[in-house]
Amino acid sequence: MGGSVKPNWQTWRSRMSDTGGAQIAEAALVLPIVFMLLFGIIWFGRAFNIYSTITYAAREGARVASTTACALCTAATGTPAANAANAVTAVLQASHINPGQIQVYTGAGGTPVGCGGGPANCSNQSGITTCTNVELDATTRRRRRGGGTFTTVTGPAACGTTVSFQYPYQFYFPFTSLDRQQILLHADVAMQGEN
Repeated sequence: MGGSVKPNWQTWRSRMSDTGGAQIAEAALVLPIVFMLLFGIIWFGRAFNIYSTITYAAREGARVASTTACALCTAATGTPAANAANAVTAVLQASHINPGQIQVYTGAGGTPVGCGGGPANCSNQSGITTCTNVELDATTRRRRRGGGTFTTVTGPAACGTTVSFQYPYQFYFPFTSLDRQQILLHADVAMQGEN
């Protein structure tokens, strides 16, 4: 037979069916996707956390601004705008969010309508717009009647206070179009005034 070697088909077949490196290749394909999902969950969760916090802060600011008297306010900060700004700042600082990044947001509705024919009193302090004597939307509720049917009852418009501002949030989401993308989270709250 002289020196020629015949191919051994069983050796080739065993080499072709070997899956020793398949796990590494699969991990190299799947792990970046898993990490992207985890980063997405973290950054969108943080954005939702900040949005919830600034909405709560605006609600607290509107609540403080809508009261007729403030037991904790000093004479220097007795205006509704100053009281609202102090309340918003306190909530943001308690949540470790920098109140220095607050920006002015005029609200989706534009200029507010004054209550009772008078003008709305709007002022801005530290980027937080507070409007008092604002006519709020009429309240609509459904009332059950005798046979199980519902009727819609619309109440009169109420006077109240609005507090609005926006807060910038920047995503850090590498290898996507959202990397270093800045969005503005809006807080716009209206609260009925106390008598």
